[in-house]
Amino acid sequence: MDSTILAAIIGIVALLIGIFLGKMIFAKNTQKQVEDAERQAKKLLDDAKTLADTLKEKKVLEAKEHFLQLKSEHDKDVQQRTQKLADAEGKVKQQQQGLNDKTGALQKQMQENDAVRANLDRQLEVVNIKRTELERHQEEHIKRLEKVAGLSAEQAKAELMEAVKEEARTRAMAHVKEIMEEAKVNATKEAKKIIIQTIQRTGAEQTIENAITVFNLESDEIKGQIIGREGRNIRALEAATGVDLVIDDTPEAIVLSCFDPFRREVARLSLQRLVQDGRIHPARIEEVVEKTKKQLEEQVMEIGERTIIELGVHGLHKDLVRMVGKMRFRSSYGQNLLMHSKETANLCAIMAAELGLGQKVVKLAKRAGLLHDIGKVPDEETELSHALLGAKLAEKAGEHASIVNAIGAHHDEMEMTYIISPIVQACDAISGARPGARREMMQSYLQRIKDLESLAMAYTGVEKAYAIQAGRELRVIVEADKVSDADSDKLSFEIADKIQKEMQYPGQVKVTVIRELRSVNIAR
Repeated sequence: MDSTILAAIIGIVALLIGIFLGKMIFAKNTQKQVEDAERQAKKLLDDAKTLADTLKEKKVLEAKEHFLQLKSEHDKDVQQRTQKLADAEGKVKQQQQGLNDKTGALQKQMQENDAVRANLDRQLEVVNIKRTELERHQEEHIKRLEKVAGLSAEQAKAELMEAVKEEARTRAMAHVKEIMEEAKVNATKEAKKIIIQTIQRTGAEQTIENAITVFNLESDEIKGQIIGREGRNIRALEAATGVDLVIDDTPEAIVLSCFDPFRREVARLSLQRLVQDGRIHPARIEEVVEKTKKQLEEQVMEIGERTIIELGVHGLHKDLVRMVGKMRFRSSYGQNLLMHSKETANLCAIMAAELGLGQKVVKLAKRAGLLHDIGKVPDEETELSHALLGAKLAEKAGEHASIVNAIGAHHDEMEMTYIISPIVQACDAISGARPGARREMMQSYLQRIKDLESLAMAYTGVEKAYAIQAGRELRVIVEADKVSDADSDKLSFEIADKIQKEMQYPGQVKVTVIRELRSVNIAR
């Protein structure tokens, strides 16, 4: 028991001693840290003070330098202003001195003028006296001459004036004739120069006698589908479009032959759509052809709009825009009508500019050149020539009077009343007469084909007439309710007989009359 208590006491005493020693050590360490912190704080304060002194001295130096710089600039500015004032004062003094000198000179000149004026007055008095004496002597001289010549002064003067007038008239006539001859030579030379410059500044393509379109196929297997059973598909396509389809041994190609580019384009687009769709039969062919014709009408408007944008012609009536687009599918002597009209428009603008007629006249000339052949693409056939019909259409569309006159007069069917009319006529001739522009044989062939179709369309009951096989066959489609089977035979004979009597053609022309009756009802 006593040993346990003693051990406890010893432990407590040891614990107390340990606590005391720990406090002593902790206090010593704490005091050391405090001293270190005080030394660091003092050092930081010293460094801060040193830095502040350094910055203060630097700022003071910068302020002094800035003050010296400002003072120097101020002194320089003051010196410049002082110099300007001195210069201005010197100029003022010089001007004042100059004014003083001029004033003195003017006073001196006035004095001299007074003396001169007095001298002139004296001389004028002397001249008046001399003039009076001269007039008196002249009257005496005239009286003596009248006595010698036996004529009065008025009579002599009249004879002299008449002689002088006759001489002046003769010389003037000779001078005028010389000027007119020179003007004619120069005018001819200038006209040739302007036309040559106009032609050289316009590049145009050459025409191609082309009446076929080649339709390319991906493979020859599709040819059978296009022909159809016993050729019914190809017959339906030819009847719907009026285009002759030539399917031969040419690999992966079908030839579309027709004189009318519009029909060829309808046939090409229809055939392309049918081949892509894969369904090729007569009913589908007729449906596609009708859709293609409507689509091509929209394309005609797009072509017209692109053309007027390209040429910079604005504000054109939509009917005229459509006619411009239709020119793309017409030709004149083998020359594409749209290309001819665009070429003529550019030629007119260049020629008007070369003549120096002003920007407004240049624009009118270009517009008239583009529209001069719109009478060749009318919606309805008339008895008027294409020039007069074009003028009528332009007037109806509200075009300027000068443009209407230029269109109607470009073939001398109207009197030219505006400056652009002869320009359009000349440029139309330039475009059509240049080498490579037209082919006479092609135009005569196309005219014969058109006459062949027109001859058949003149008969009652004829719905469509297509000249195919290069004009060797005329296919006539009649209305079933107006033409019977017996009438079909008679019509075929009459058309063939009329062709034989009235037309000239190589070889023979086969006339085929097609009569088809369709009864359509819809089950609802």
